[in-house]
Amino acid sequence: MTETDALYAVSPLDGRYDGRTAPLSPYASEAALMRARVRVEVEYLIALADLEVTPLELSLEEREHLRGLYTNFAEEDARLIKTLETEGYEEFDATNHDVKAVEYFVRHRLPDDSDASAWIHFGLTSEDVNNLAHRLLVRDAVDEVLLPTLYDVRETLAEMARDYRDLPMLARTHGQPATPTTFGKEMAVYAARLGRATGRIRQATDELSGKLGGASGTYAAHVAAYPDVDWQAFARDFVEGLGLKFEPLTTQVNPCDDLAALFDAFRGANTVLLDLDLDMWLYVSDRYLGQEAVEGETGSSTMPHKVNPIDFENSEGNLSKANSDLSFLADYVTTSRLQRDLSDSTVKRNIGGAFAHCLIAYGKTASGLSKVVPNEQVMRDDLENTPEIIGEAVQTILRREGQADAYERVKAVTRGKDVTLADFREMFDDLDVDEDVREELHALTPTGYTGVASELVDDLE
Repeated sequence: MTETDALYAVSPLDGRYDGRTAPLSPYASEAALMRARVRVEVEYLIALADLEVTPLELSLEEREHLRGLYTNFAEEDARLIKTLETEGYEEFDATNHDVKAVEYFVRHRLPDDSDASAWIHFGLTSEDVNNLAHRLLVRDAVDEVLLPTLYDVRETLAEMARDYRDLPMLARTHGQPATPTTFGKEMAVYAARLGRATGRIRQATDELSGKLGGASGTYAAHVAAYPDVDWQAFARDFVEGLGLKFEPLTTQVNPCDDLAALFDAFRGANTVLLDLDLDMWLYVSDRYLGQEAVEGETGSSTMPHKVNPIDFENSEGNLSKANSDLSFLADYVTTSRLQRDLSDSTVKRNIGGAFAHCLIAYGKTASGLSKVVPNEQVMRDDLENTPEIIGEAVQTILRREGQADAYERVKAVTRGKDVTLADFREMFDDLDVDEDVREELHALTPTGYTGVASELVDDLE
């Protein structure tokens, strides 16, 4: 697609964000689906030739030629398949059927002296090809594009956690000042969450499964032709040979519970990043984080000074759109009227769109993280200006000393009031405690009250 064409794209995925979604094109485009279908048809044809009962024989040269149909699949091949579907080509009438067009493409590309034509798509229904093709594409999109991008974001968060493990920062619960933390520890929380989320994606990807059971999942056509062949074992070997799990019990349709689990796993990762985006936005708003200005970039059409957290905002929007799409897909693809209806076919073509919104978001989050720098002085000043947060430590130490009303005493001094460290020290001087306890209380400071926050960063794997 040229730059001019992108200006007229119906979807921003192929227009404004074309450059960002391009890495998914080999796995989510119509041409990619055609290539994957050709792969399934070719490998199935070769598998049939390996059965002793079939008269089909394929030489090493023929196998190499056939595999070249998908390993060397080019734009002209995709266009020929489309022509076979919509217009017809040479002796083939228009199929108005995308999988049949792939079958005719393979037949057309057979050597002139080949006897394999009758065995292409032998005993199969379109869903046997489609369910495998879609999962091959989904698996590779996850492995080659989406997971590596998420791993990079997770590593950036881990690096930030290590770099700022000792930087004290005021925490907020319910939006109000709370026990201090460190900026590094908060980044470690997100790194850990994203690590677990990517683990769930990895597991769901490894569980993608395929079927090869024919029109109603009973192997009826296969058994009618060759009743003595163990077609279930054949199907298992074939599906597992493609690197997928085998699904033995299906209707015409692979039930798609595996895809739903994968979509849900991505939603989990996206929700972690949504939470991160919102927090980073707030940290920028509170000036806890500064942003590196990009030369020539405009933050506002009327306010020249602005450097907006647009990457986190863009990520937030795309993650929300992705999760909406993923929820819809997970719900929709797992249902089918009786043994088959076709509504899922058009829906599955939108998997690439959901993944594209994910990819845009991941890139935007990564870009936002690369531009932010903690404003250490602002963080420290905020802590020093909020001395009431040591109240938790004070009442806990006094409880340790046996003072049952410690919480109430500190509450009376601090709740809803402007408090200074001097107010606390005056309180400490009036307490009936041992001198070493009084010294312990006097040593409390907001910046030093971070517990083992910095050590928690070490829990990152």
